[in-house]
Amino acid sequence: MPSILFGSIGTIADTSELQRQAFNKAFEAHELDWHWHQEEYLKMLEKSGGQKRIADYASSAGQAVDAAAIHKSKSEFFQKSLIESQVPPRLGVVDTIQGAKSKGLKLALVTTTSQENISLLIEALHPSIKAADFDVIVHASNVKHPKPDKDAYTFALEKLGEKSSDCIAIEDNLDGVEAATAAGLDCVAFPGENTAHHNFAKAQLLVNRLDFDELQQFLLSK
Repeated sequence: MPSILFGSIGTIADTSELQRQAFNKAFEAHELDWHWHQEEYLKMLEKSGGQKRIADYASSAGQAVDAAAIHKSKSEFFQKSLIESQVPPRLGVVDTIQGAKSKGLKLALVTTTSQENISLLIEALHPSIKAADFDVIVHASNVKHPKPDKDAYTFALEKLGEKSSDCIAIEDNLDGVEAATAAGLDCVAFPGENTAHHNFAKAQLLVNRLDFDELQQFLLSK
């Protein structure tokens, strides 16, 4: 059965600026004189993994930090912002989920973020989007290797009982596209505010909003 795999929480809600602000709050809490401005953060988003992002930045600055502790603080600030903010679904996401379900297509959310981040985001998006909308939800504890490794997609396809040739992935960043294509999936690039400048040449389709009819045609053409 054809399936649509949403590749990150950023494909259903644009949380990038909330994440950047959470990083900066974490730096302040750990008494670091770092501040990631939007322009430099845009470049960082070409690679996945917040803790690695912190470690790489510290290395480039010649500083030794506890990247895991800083990232834990960042996650706490981000989760608090999800609870307090009115985060809307991205354009066309709700219609795509409803359209897919009406046609009997399977849906998955294939992330390598924490289960708590996913739960809080879906809670913030309720009732427009619910956990029950997805046949499979993949989070960090389900996989050994984060994107751009294909582990998350391989796990999702196994859980769905589907072949990659019958499915499409929707991704908002380059590591996500890399992971999807490594798993044999055709990929629709759906960049957010902070990833719109990325070069999505490896994706088969680039869109600025989701349209279920377009995605269905893309699936049928495979």
